[in-house]
Amino acid sequence: MRWVKADMHIHSVLSPCGDLDMSPSKIISEALGKGLEMIAVTDHNSTLHVPVTVELGKENGITVIPGAELTSAEEIHCLAFFEDAKQTEKFQTFIDKHSSSVPNNASRFGMQIIVNEKEEIIGEVAELLIMALSAPIEEIEQTVHLLGGIFIPAHINRTANGIYSQIGFIPEGLSADAFEFSGNTTKEALVVKYPELGTYNLITNSDAHYLKDIGSKITEYYLEKPSFDEWKMALKNQNNRTLRTL
Repeated sequence: MRWVKADMHIHSVLSPCGDLDMSPSKIISEALGKGLEMIAVTDHNSTLHVPVTVELGKENGITVIPGAELTSAEEIHCLAFFEDAKQTEKFQTFIDKHSSSVPNNASRFGMQIIVNEKEEIIGEVAELLIMALSAPIEEIEQTVHLLGGIFIPAHINRTANGIYSQIGFIPEGLSADAFEFSGNTTKEALVVKYPELGTYNLITNSDAHYLKDIGSKITEYYLEKPSFDEWKMALKNQNNRTLRTL
């Protein structure tokens, strides 16, 4: 058992807000340089960069957990993670079913390009990925868990697109595996402000849109090895697995 440094909220060039340098290969290189052992690329409403990033991670000795950042019907950002390609593909089908058909305006929002392991452009997503899905947060959470995934509301303390900024409370019955916070606050300060968070694990990640920001905020997990199953146990404080924010 050992402490594993992880950044589980990173955007690639597929996200319109992601810098054009945020290719899967450069993300892996930057993560390795920062001493990270486990990461997730969580593009807005899309898992299309998951396969190439997972493979590059395997080649370079870093664990990449398949993930995405969803925008619920309430415009709440939430993170979803899966163990394997089959689960991820099924979730992408769910995303597609609930996606908006609003076209992207690249000059306003940014390009949404798909690249391969050699950084060659192999496609572009036409629909704007930052639009809200038609599914409410409860339906997203239930779908993630039905597929065996991990569900984490993102940057809950932000003044936009966080669960508190959008609806002001945690819905009764919402089964979150953890909550992510951002910025310069602490877990202790958040629990003082929102006492209901005291029963949950709170984690932090970089939410990086630029290479330099990868690893700027991390959580360490006490694991036997970096893997989906081990991480899931740490989020639940099971079998001596645990976590700490840095």
